[in-house]
Amino acid sequence: MKFNSYLPIVAMAITMTACGSKSGELGIGIKTENMNDSVKPGTDFYQYACGGWIKNNPLKPEYSRFGSFDAVREANNEQIKELILGLAEEKQEQGSVGQKIGDLYAMMMDSTRQNKEGITPIKADLAAIEAVENRDDALKLMVENSFKGAGELWGAGIGADMMNSTMNMVELGQSGLSMGQKEYYVSSDTAYTKIREAFKVHVVKMFQLTGDDEATAQRKMQSVMDVETRMAKASKSRVELRDPASNYHKMTYDEFKKQFAGYDWDRYFHLNFIDGLDSLSVGQPEALKEAVAILNETDMRQLKDWMEWKLLDGNASFLGDELFNQNFDFYDRTMSGQQEPKPRWKRSVNMVNGVLGEAVGEMYVQKYFPAENKARMEELVKNLQEALAERIDAQEWMSDSTKTYAKEKLSTFYVKIGYPDKWKDYSKLTIDPKKNLYETMQAVRTWANKKEVEEKYGKPVDRDEWYMTPQTVNAYYNPTTNEICFPAGILQYPFFDMEADDAFNYGAIGVVIGHEMTHGFDDQGRQFDKDGNFRDWWAAGDGDKFKERAQVMVDFFGNIQVLPDLKANGELTLGENLADHGGLQVAYTAFQNAQKKAKADGKKVCETVDGFTPEQRFFLAYAGVWAQNITEEAIRDLTTRDPHSLGEWRVNGALPHIDAWYEAFGITEKDPMFVPKEKRVTIW
Repeated sequence: MKFNSYLPIVAMAITMTACGSKSGELGIGIKTENMNDSVKPGTDFYQYACGGWIKNNPLKPEYSRFGSFDAVREANNEQIKELILGLAEEKQEQGSVGQKIGDLYAMMMDSTRQNKEGITPIKADLAAIEAVENRDDALKLMVENSFKGAGELWGAGIGADMMNSTMNMVELGQSGLSMGQKEYYVSSDTAYTKIREAFKVHVVKMFQLTGDDEATAQRKMQSVMDVETRMAKASKSRVELRDPASNYHKMTYDEFKKQFAGYDWDRYFHLNFIDGLDSLSVGQPEALKEAVAILNETDMRQLKDWMEWKLLDGNASFLGDELFNQNFDFYDRTMSGQQEPKPRWKRSVNMVNGVLGEAVGEMYVQKYFPAENKARMEELVKNLQEALAERIDAQEWMSDSTKTYAKEKLSTFYVKIGYPDKWKDYSKLTIDPKKNLYETMQAVRTWANKKEVEEKYGKPVDRDEWYMTPQTVNAYYNPTTNEICFPAGILQYPFFDMEADDAFNYGAIGVVIGHEMTHGFDDQGRQFDKDGNFRDWWAAGDGDKFKERAQVMVDFFGNIQVLPDLKANGELTLGENLADHGGLQVAYTAFQNAQKKAKADGKKVCETVDGFTPEQRFFLAYAGVWAQNITEEAIRDLTTRDPHSLGEWRVNGALPHIDAWYEAFGITEKDPMFVPKEKRVTIW
């Protein structure tokens, strides 16, 4: 059973007075060396604002995409590594958080032990699958192996009931695809076919590394393809999964067992620590019905082959370099264009963050997150909320009743900044350095699943739970709790600069904050009320007006050519594109309000610096957040599965719909990026 655990940020509330140019920096925020002034703003604003950064930061072999987010993550990883090594220098009490962090890191770093053991730790479990003689025992073992990293044909979790958001509910959803999405299995497109054929070769090689001969490995590969292709055909696409209403089907447990008969659900849930279940939701009934049919109809030989594959695939990172390198060769090099694995210490830090993230986060914020940052963030969030309320009032297409409720929802946002008020308890998690990494991760998964059930099953939603660690370089909005969360990790340059003026901070972190707030009113978020319940609170006709305006965004991005043979997916990226649009509009309004207030209070305001107006610096700061280099493989992969547009188009696709950008840079119909006003998105 796989339990699954949504993004703004905050900056400067006080207008800064330092406006001079220093070492090529404007108001200290904008770095001119990151720009390319040989390109005109109206021709390619992304290159104009980020061309220097792109040139000066060539793609490292360990990345398929490297941008501003990754640069901050690298800095954070260095800091976390320092904290972890600090723990290792001193004797830690057995069972303490320090011991668990230090030993888990050391265990992951011990390449000598991992390579010496190789596939030995998993041999007994592979043999157990091979020894199964009947279907019932195979299905029981399949559930048990989920705690050993083996994926199943469906995913399970406990989360807020979107129709009763204060209570948690068990949920089942489609899963089982090693390549992640159905197109890789069923599409006849040349690019997908190429990946599919490479996957087949990869599966064969992985089985050969466990000792299978060529013929056996080929047979097992075909079993994997047969099972997963059948599952893919019954699965929904990424776009279809974005519709909350069509992915919610709550029913009683008795109704569930009748509708999905042919599988021992009582045993399944019991093995996953859940007894006495009275109701649950099935996200994708068609996929679950097909999964049950596959488990009942698939030849036992094929079923066991697939079970072996899922166990092997889920543990490739813990069984020595041979399996790890083969796994990397397909999932990273072939699918995304990454040329080299990340150094082992970075992979080790990522593992510790994944297992003991809040424990590491507590150390991180104590050393790297000053209290004054949180206070200033709180004030900035307040300023952005006021600006969004102002923009809601200004929309002529919205009815007064819709505006009133929208502002009520906005005013009740639950704001989380920096770090949680209460930290996760890791006391029941045991990290035993005598055990190998494979065994340790089994213990981690079992602990995590038990903890999830103990804390959530049949209980109210804990609104104080964080879905990101404090050191995460990201942010989120969660519709069922109506919350916006800004972890400490993202509050660094180029998102936030304590020494930069308002133009920079509102353009960078301010837009991130506005982005997350707008998620509460995007095509998905707008369907949830202030209490997090799925409910249509819009006045009659307003929803249709919203959809009409949103379709402009769908069509615009759907016509962007990201590669010669590939266009962006305007439907898949609609929510994030709307959030970028709203974030820009809201942050710019908040910036203007801050400028007016500062002048009214007699404070000095940074005007033109080195030829750039405050308005121009606002948009330059925004663009700088999305500077990146990326491989063609990653462009193709992300375009098909990521709800976020590529960095280039979060700039060149978003700004042509912002009137203030045209005014700031004097963009006219003669410029290639010009979009006639009547064809621009007009929502917020």
